[in-house]
Amino acid sequence: MKSTTLTIVGMHCASCVLRNERALKKLPGVTSAVVNFATHTATVDYDETKIGEHHMVKAITDNGYKVMTHEMAEHHHASEQEEVARVRTRAFFALALAVPTVVLAMGDIMLPWEIIGINASIWLQAALSAAVILGFGAEFHLGMLKQARHGTADMDTLISIGTLAALGFSLWAMAVGEPHRYFETGAAIAALILLGRYFEAKSRGRASAAIEKLMQLGAKTARLVSGGKEKEIPIEEVAVGNVLLVKPGEKMPVDGAVVAGESSVDESMLTGESMPVSKRVGDTVFGATININGAIQLKATKVGKDTVLSQIVKMVADAQAKKAPIQKLVDRISGVFVPVVLVIALLTAAIWLLVTGDIAASVIPAVAVLVIACPCALGLATPTAILVGTGVGANRGILIKNGEALEKGKHIDVVIFDKTGTLTEGKPRVTDIAPLGDGVSADELLAGAAAVERLSEHPLAAAVAAAAEERGLPREEAREFTAVPGKGVRATVGSEVWLVGNARFLEASGIATASARDAIAALEAQAKTVVAVARGSRLMGAIAIADTLKPDAPEAVKRLAARGITSIMLTGDNRRTAEAIGKQVGISALLAEVLPQDKAAKVSLLQQEGKAVAFVGDGINDAPALAQANLGVAIGTGTDIAIEAGDIVLIKGSPLKVVEAIALSQLTFRTIVQNLFWAFGYNVAAIPLAALGWLNPMIAAGAMALSSISVVGNSLRIRHRTAGWGEK
Repeated sequence: MKSTTLTIVGMHCASCVLRNERALKKLPGVTSAVVNFATHTATVDYDETKIGEHHMVKAITDNGYKVMTHEMAEHHHASEQEEVARVRTRAFFALALAVPTVVLAMGDIMLPWEIIGINASIWLQAALSAAVILGFGAEFHLGMLKQARHGTADMDTLISIGTLAALGFSLWAMAVGEPHRYFETGAAIAALILLGRYFEAKSRGRASAAIEKLMQLGAKTARLVSGGKEKEIPIEEVAVGNVLLVKPGEKMPVDGAVVAGESSVDESMLTGESMPVSKRVGDTVFGATININGAIQLKATKVGKDTVLSQIVKMVADAQAKKAPIQKLVDRISGVFVPVVLVIALLTAAIWLLVTGDIAASVIPAVAVLVIACPCALGLATPTAILVGTGVGANRGILIKNGEALEKGKHIDVVIFDKTGTLTEGKPRVTDIAPLGDGVSADELLAGAAAVERLSEHPLAAAVAAAAEERGLPREEAREFTAVPGKGVRATVGSEVWLVGNARFLEASGIATASARDAIAALEAQAKTVVAVARGSRLMGAIAIADTLKPDAPEAVKRLAARGITSIMLTGDNRRTAEAIGKQVGISALLAEVLPQDKAAKVSLLQQEGKAVAFVGDGINDAPALAQANLGVAIGTGTDIAIEAGDIVLIKGSPLKVVEAIALSQLTFRTIVQNLFWAFGYNVAAIPLAALGWLNPMIAAGAMALSSISVVGNSLRIRHRTAGWGEK
């Protein structure tokens, strides 16, 4: 069994997705085919003994679409921003020409001169309308012709026929002196639909951008140790079994096992956990993590596509490709609506022609049917709600990336919080200072420890130094600094040697720590890292460091519960640490000791139980889970990859913003549904009247304008309904 991904050009709606999926699934040897509208790709699993890629390409091209080769796809990706700019330009100029057309027509404005007996205002309306409909709206007509060749119809068909009918009838009316013309109707429809397509184009390409950034994280070179010599080689040349040297501050080139040396390693980019991890001989290290303070040698065990980082890249791509394509509500309804309207318009023209024998009498009601059915309000229904909803969100520090995020967030059962950086601050801070010796003060203990730690590059050392700065303690100079990786540090302050590290480090230096064991155990039970401090041969006390809880995290969990949403905390920490943090935040459902590559699987398991899952994270390792979840919420203070993979981005990183983001997402989506109901409601009520001749095209245009006004007004209600959210 083999899998391939094809890039499809020319898809505009959900019906395009369904048409290509059906064509691919009909091919013998194809076991699965998923077409993703967001990324314009088709992921196909097939038996290569029965079918080849060229058969799939032919099936898609026979449908009227194009398939890119890998070379073309690379060029296409490079020009995606140019394409967005082109779509934006078309929409801008179409609107710029449509607005004066509407003003001239709706205001019944006449200019002070005539051409061939017709007022110049009408000529100007005709020219502007033709430019918008035939020029900037040419893609609608080309789309209609493409579908017609294959005996199908979609929204392009209705838009094309409706705008051409409005333009054609208006030109005929202009020629024969008929007072009712609809130049502005056709121009407004084309311009608004082009605006909607710009919004869609703007949101494309995010998946590939996230994957590219992930791929850039790895080291580009490695130091190969062979025959007692070092040699720098490209990362592609590293083979399993090679021994590699990694100096402080460098990235681990590949996954491997430590064979010499000790150090602390920053694995936060992979695990999301802020605390560095001690590594010694026999321990495993992962590519792209950062060596902090000790030179080590590692033996490569996994290289290339087998490394953990590469597996995360693959999981992001797989999670996005396997998602069912978004079935946009407008396109689903239009699958029935479009052909029905076309049939009604044709029947209307035919019946009136038979009854009256007058072509003009048959054209007018048929055009009325097309005009009232043409999706002007539908063109506004989604963009206006998204514009208002995203505008409100932006003012509140919530970025909703696209309309798909709104559909994904319409119903959420479970919110999974990745602990570090979402529920917690994501950086270690001193939480407790426990003097243990007689006459030892907290300030004396902290000042001495900080003097030593200022010379260390360890993140825990930075937390101790920062705490001393916050207290305004005098800086003492240290000298003769020595670091023992994984254990602690020592330096001379004044005339005495100070030691800061774990209890084993102090005991190995001949300092008794028995009196501190109970205090250290109590602090460690609260999920805190504890360092012991000694001066000379005397134990001074202990300092506890932890990744502190964000102040509003408990309130966020409480508000989610009030909305009927279950909160789950996910962490790579051990069960005891997880339970301690969970108790503080008010979460009893915990997923502890979860490896980075297993986060997406945890989300998937809940989805298999029928739950709609939102995942909140900020780390690189969170990207697959963000992509897998029904709704991915990325903390904006986190990594670019997490932000790219998320559907919603929270700029300020407050857990309360998660509640607000879900509420805003649901409110905006409900507004879109209401807009579509009213847009179609006018059509459904007015089409029979138009077909019976009781609704001329002018009244039809008025009804359409009324539906547009109701849609815009309903969208603006989002602002009023969210005005008091910040006061809750």
